[in-house]
Amino acid sequence: MTIEKPWLNKQKIIDHSNYKFVTFSTSKFYFLFALIHVLNVSCEEMIFGEEIIYPGIKITFEAAPKDIIYPVENYLAESNTDIHIEMLINWHKESPQGSPVGGFIPYLNVAATIKNKNGNSITTQLTPHINITDNFHYAQNIKLPGDLSDIYDVSVKISPPSNNDLGIHYDWKEKYEYLLLEKVFNYQDLYFGDIALKSRR
Repeated sequence: MTIEKPWLNKQKIIDHSNYKFVTFSTSKFYFLFALIHVLNVSCEEMIFGEEIIYPGIKITFEAAPKDIIYPVENYLAESNTDIHIEMLINWHKESPQGSPVGGFIPYLNVAATIKNKNGNSITTQLTPHINITDNFHYAQNIKLPGDLSDIYDVSVKISPPSNNDLGIHYDWKEKYEYLLLEKVFNYQDLYFGDIALKSRR
């Protein structure tokens, strides 16, 4: 049965393999393409939100294929996972002086709530992860609270570090006051069926 998905124009599937190797010769292309598979690097992610917040922080929300995360006893098994939800949060090119463009923003508390149209929902904490394609990011393997064919709403709450996790120097406090304020981002009518069927290996 074919499922009509008119909402897909609200999402963006990025295929890194489309542009990584366009400047290389054919022989180099095949060599690098094979190398990517050897390294088990995923080539597809579904971007469902992009934001820029004060003071110059870029946020990207993605759904990616499920993966094995180590240590395995601390994370949902790949066999029980539908998607790997991710938040990339980095310094933007217009970030404060001294901030490395693309640098990871650590010590945040990030919670994602995923709900289908029947009202079934889950809330999960996104924790720091590292891989080859994104480097440091916040993420979690999750089991969707419904069927792969369902349409979902996602709400992501980002809270600043606690007072015990981050010390703010006088110069930063005087000019920017804080690292970031608590933010909640909401995205509606998302279809994860395609990305859930993708495999990294």
